[in-house]
Amino acid sequence: MSDPLIRACDNYLVLEPGQREEILNIEDTLKWLENWLEKMDELPKDLQEQPSRREAAHRLLDTACDLEISPGMTLQWYAVRLDPPSS
Repeated sequence: MSDPLIRACDNYLVLEPGQREEILNIEDTLKWLENWLEKMDELPKDLQEQPSRREAAHRLLDTACDLEISPGMTLQWYAVRLDPPSS
């Protein structure tokens, strides 16, 4: 189970092979993951039960920080806080 503090973050650093790193908001990160899931011939076993690619993308954000899209090619994403938490 992921750390609840991660859920409080609204931005993600996304890493894609051969591309520059990007910081995306949560909605754009979900779209980015959805797009990659659409390109895959077969989803990983833990995502195959999800009713949609959108739900699979949500599950990935909640449970993982990488996805192998082909042998040796892995996407990665990390929750980041751009602003310090308010006290």
